[in-house]
Amino acid sequence: MSLKFGTSGLRGLSIDLNGPPAAIYATAFAAYLLSSGQAKPGDPILLGRDFRDSSPDISALCAGALSRAGLTVLDCGTVPTPALALYGLEKGAAGLMITGSHIPADRNGIKFYRPDGEIAKSDEEAISAEAAKLQASPVGATAGDAEDHSEQAKALFLARNTAILPAGALSGLKVGVYQHSTVARDLFVDVLSHYGAEVVPLGRSETFIPVDTEAVSSATIELLQAWTAEHELDAIVSADGDGDRPLVSDESGLPLRGDLLGLTAAQFVGATVAVTPVTSNSGLERQPGISILRTRVGSPFVIEGMLEAVRQGQTGVAGFEANGGTLTATDFTLNGTVIKALPTRDSFLPVLAVLSRAARAGKPLSALAADYALPVALSDRIENFPLEASSALMAYLRAGRDNLTQFLEPIGTPDSLSDIDGLRVTLTDGRVIHFRPSGNAPEMRCYVEAETAEQAQVLLEQGLDRIRAFAGQQG
Repeated sequence: MSLKFGTSGLRGLSIDLNGPPAAIYATAFAAYLLSSGQAKPGDPILLGRDFRDSSPDISALCAGALSRAGLTVLDCGTVPTPALALYGLEKGAAGLMITGSHIPADRNGIKFYRPDGEIAKSDEEAISAEAAKLQASPVGATAGDAEDHSEQAKALFLARNTAILPAGALSGLKVGVYQHSTVARDLFVDVLSHYGAEVVPLGRSETFIPVDTEAVSSATIELLQAWTAEHELDAIVSADGDGDRPLVSDESGLPLRGDLLGLTAAQFVGATVAVTPVTSNSGLERQPGISILRTRVGSPFVIEGMLEAVRQGQTGVAGFEANGGTLTATDFTLNGTVIKALPTRDSFLPVLAVLSRAARAGKPLSALAADYALPVALSDRIENFPLEASSALMAYLRAGRDNLTQFLEPIGTPDSLSDIDGLRVTLTDGRVIHFRPSGNAPEMRCYVEAETAEQAQVLLEQGLDRIRAFAGQQG
């Protein structure tokens, strides 16, 4: 079976989840909540979903299982994941989001939320242990009903996002919304229109389209560029399937880096500390007025890093991932309104932050991005890369400096390295190359940074070639 916890939630093939496994994991989550005292019989639990074909059926199976476990299911419908999380915090209720995020349509997953927010890695282990117990005995796998709370969840999220900026803050901007099949598509139109932007809805689809906002495909970029030229747009905004990872393109249709969006959002709210994975751009540390703390890849690690900063007495703590999803661990006051902490990925805050900055400065987004002077960063992956091959590669590189030096000899000389998640190497000429196995798929990933796009592309190709060469030698 393909089901596995990865960097954010449970994922696998839809055919492996849609059926008894969905009921098993929902029942396991309920059992964990009840046994740990995070819920009691009769308490509400939220349920949301994305627009994948399999999501309604999986959601219905989870509703049935949760009801049989003794919880009261509130159906929040097709809402962005941050909207579901916000509503859960408001009601003090746990929740499940049925989504595969940006991965292909034949896959799906479940994101789990405790009453106080997104689950941690220790919670994943507990849920998996409960699920393993249930494998041995039959679990009912019939659909159940739930009380409709979709309008309440959407209204709360809309109220939050229409209080962040002053009235008319986006007047003068013409913004496209690439709607495709993201659950954020209508809310983006509503929020941007509220602030006075001229909004052009684009590319709405009733068929699920997997849009990866961190590794935007060439086909998607071509669409963005064509729409930008046709409609004379200042920007195009979008999100992944469940609306927690932003996509923003500039006035030429080229996407801005997610970590730049996250940094802009952290600066916008006035954060003094920003927590981000080791894969985010190394130029972040050079930005004034904000301390950068690095973690492993995945929102649970970013959240733990933020909570640790709060425990140490920090009062303005935000976080973001390389995909741009932005989290807040403390309350911030924006436009005279207290915006409550939302420690889960959100696509709306970074979109509003970067667009409002462009509107205030009267500058195009490309110029704003250039002002940061971040190194050019690229990444790619080798798919269908056996787990044993990636494990062997990482063991070899970690075995000693001589191995690493020899492996990188065709590329450059290592200067310093980080072993937080994978192996991130800074070369003596300042270029960066990072080797990291995927957390939830048979893939080997390579991230690079260099001064120019040409240098970064060459370095990326060299890194992928070295991975392939090692695997070939092992084979």
